[in-house]
Amino acid sequence: MAMKKIYATFGLLGFLFSTTAQAAAPQVLGEYGDWIAYYYQDRGGVVCYMASTPKKDEGKYTKRGDIYTVITHRPAEKSYDVVNINAGYTYKPTSKVVVKIGNKNYTRLFIDGDKAWAIDEAADKELVTAMKRGDRMIITGTSSKGTNTKDTYSLKGFSQAYLAISKKCKKK
Repeated sequence: MAMKKIYATFGLLGFLFSTTAQAAAPQVLGEYGDWIAYYYQDRGGVVCYMASTPKKDEGKYTKRGDIYTVITHRPAEKSYDVVNINAGYTYKPTSKVVVKIGNKNYTRLFIDGDKAWAIDEAADKELVTAMKRGDRMIITGTSSKGTNTKDTYSLKGFSQAYLAISKKCKKK
């Protein structure tokens, strides 16, 4: 059931990430533990991404949209390891998003509506490296209504999914 939701949510992401109407439907590269790897063609070339949803989401909210984390490679733009966190709600503008992997907190993120992004390429790479080594990832944030949330992701299969998208997008 959970994997069906992941397929439905992330199968459509290719269209959301594409800036042209010329994008082909996303194709599944494989299912790796709790992560699924995809790719699609757009006018700029191949785009590869991997995604997962949290195993547990906590907070005192009545309604929340889709929650997921995505790692994207866009070789035509020389863009790799881009980390995107979708909270399922609009973040409080002055709030901080914290990603905890192992004993380390990562706070070099900025928010934009319902999404959080690493602040730069170095922060993206630092997060991806930690995800490869970790067992779980906990993301905390605050909604525009002041609701604190805690989302717990499994990192099982992360490294294998990452290898699949890196191979498809020829990341060195």
